[in-house]
Amino acid sequence: MSDPSLKICTAFVGHRLLCTASLPEVAVAVRQSTGVADAVLVFDDATGRVIDLDLRGSEAEILDRMSRHPAIDEGGDHSKADVVSDPRGSGEAQSPKTRGRPKLGVVAREVTLLPRQWEWLTSQPGGASATLRRLVEEARKTTSPRQRRRAAQEAAYQFMQAIAGDLPGYEEATRALFADDRPSLEHRIAAWPEDIRTYALRLAFGAHDNQSADPAIQRNTDDQHHD
Repeated sequence: MSDPSLKICTAFVGHRLLCTASLPEVAVAVRQSTGVADAVLVFDDATGRVIDLDLRGSEAEILDRMSRHPAIDEGGDHSKADVVSDPRGSGEAQSPKTRGRPKLGVVAREVTLLPRQWEWLTSQPGGASATLRRLVEEARKTTSPRQRRRAAQEAAYQFMQAIAGDLPGYEEATRALFADDRPSLEHRIAAWPEDIRTYALRLAFGAHDNQSADPAIQRNTDDQHHD
């Protein structure tokens, strides 16, 4: 898992955008707004999923806890981090004892492979873990445009489902989203609150193709700095 300080997130107070920033900055902004009446939701800009933040204690304690525990639960997924184990008992990384791992954001989980696959992995330069990480990064770089398009649609859907499920035209909007019909989607969400419309379109089509997203995000972020 990547360093949480690099994760870009967006927080909403009810239907109003609170701020878009790195996860630690968003956590502090949410902590400062805990007295508001409306519910606060934090979304991962990469996936559109809700991020559950532990906001107990002071701002300094929150930031310290976040730096020591890089794994942030998303969408209610509270699965335990397991050890990557070789079924033959001779693979590397049988126990996450290396002190540097939390700082690197590395999370150990169970990987199930056939014996011949373990043999190939462990024979590669750097060992099994380094080879798996390299293969994952190479696969990410070669993701097809169709896969990226699907990922963007899924991110927008996750956001819409979490915050707009009771808004008018929601079902029609989701159908337009997965049909990749932007004009229809914009029409279906025209009556939604501005910040929700802007963010949904940004997730679905990207900020570069949705310039209207920038003023809304900047406006709310500036409001936080002036308060």
